[in-house]
Amino acid sequence: MSAEKLVEIRWHGRGGQGAVTASEILAEAAWEEGRYFQAFPDYGGERMGAPIRAYTRISDSYILQHSQIVNPDAVAVLDTTLFSLMDVTEGLKDDGALVVNTSESPADIRKALKLDKARVYTVDASRIAVDTLGRDIPNTPMIGAIVKATGVVSREGVLRTIRERLGTRLGKTMAEANAKAVERAFDETQQG
Repeated sequence: MSAEKLVEIRWHGRGGQGAVTASEILAEAAWEEGRYFQAFPDYGGERMGAPIRAYTRISDSYILQHSQIVNPDAVAVLDTTLFSLMDVTEGLKDDGALVVNTSESPADIRKALKLDKARVYTVDASRIAVDTLGRDIPNTPMIGAIVKATGVVSREGVLRTIRERLGTRLGKTMAEANAKAVERAFDETQQG
């Protein structure tokens, strides 16, 4: 996606999966690359497992919009059980990207959601998270998949941001594990 325009990403997940943190890390990576950003959550009762949405806007110029994202350039879905609760593709631009945490193929997701035009990407972010972090928290692998699908920020920028932000919060070992999760997801993301 072009760095010249506003890029809007909507994240769908459940409480505890890290969608809000993923939204913020992606935005911070954009900041580190000299871009403007917004990152904010949208959820009801804050409880583990409840459906949540988070939003990321990235632009080369100041962002004047301050509302939910209704026509995203990309949608990240951290939990496919949300498919039966809401239309996660609502408003997705025809040339947009849908990135889904699943072991299924992009063709299977395209068929299940009856998508005609949007690009579909899949990555088994949960498996990658368990392998690298020891827990099913798919947010950082999904960042790698979003970066691959959109090119909205650089892979190196995201890795730097993760090492800095998570290194401070979680320590160097966990920051490196999260960076490895991002790299694996970037490499393992399939497009169809």
